[in-house]
Amino acid sequence: MELPKPEITDLNRPYWEGLREGRLRVQRCGCGHAWLPARRECPSCLRDGARWEDCSGRGSVLSWVVYHTAYHPAFESRLPYHVALIELDEGPRLLSRVLDGHERLQGGLRVELAVSWEDGLALPTFRLDPNQMLV
Repeated sequence: MELPKPEITDLNRPYWEGLREGRLRVQRCGCGHAWLPARRECPSCLRDGARWEDCSGRGSVLSWVVYHTAYHPAFESRLPYHVALIELDEGPRLLSRVLDGHERLQGGLRVELAVSWEDGLALPTFRLDPNQMLV
């Protein structure tokens, strides 16, 4: 079964195009605030006219969950699967999969972007940063 797909609009197209090119993009306002997902006005100061910028693709795991139930039939063959809340170094947070190190997941682990392709769509996924020291 095919995975559910996001609605790609004029507003979020730069995000999805960036992923197709292997880059993670966030929006940033003139006030300095950066965010995801895409929106027309800054969630901090409510100005419009934000610009898109590439970010490092690096961040930290804040929290995670292991799904043992599939809430969509397309995920049944993936059980159990992990979803993590990642805080990017640039500030925005996003929910994503961490592709490795599931037995070692903990808050504060450093991760880096690893774009995954699913049914022709580039998705932001992450791998553990190989340069970090694990205790």
